[in-house]
Amino acid sequence: MSEENTSSQPPVRDPHVRAQATKSLFYYGAARLVLFLALTAVIQLCATAIGAYVPIFISAMLALIVAMPLSVFLFKGLRVRATMAVAQWHQQRKAYKEWVKAELSTR
Repeated sequence: MSEENTSSQPPVRDPHVRAQATKSLFYYGAARLVLFLALTAVIQLCATAIGAYVPIFISAMLALIVAMPLSVFLFKGLRVRATMAVAQWHQQRKAYKEWVKAELSTR
């Protein structure tokens, strides 16, 4: 065996990038969940205040429909940060996979 296979170093994989992506996704998901739960509670409280019986399922569906587009505007910073972190993590993974593929093709 020749030593030329060991001369190629793998691309640097920063574990901090993966942790940052996971953390950013968690915060964005948690913010969206809290918004959904808050809207469900507000809709249910408003229905109770006017004396109308509204099943919790209907309140939840209405809150879901309202929360989806609202979260895009309310949590823009979290969304952009999560997207950038995942893109950076994906780029590192892709570079590493290409390096592995190149290493395996030379053997």
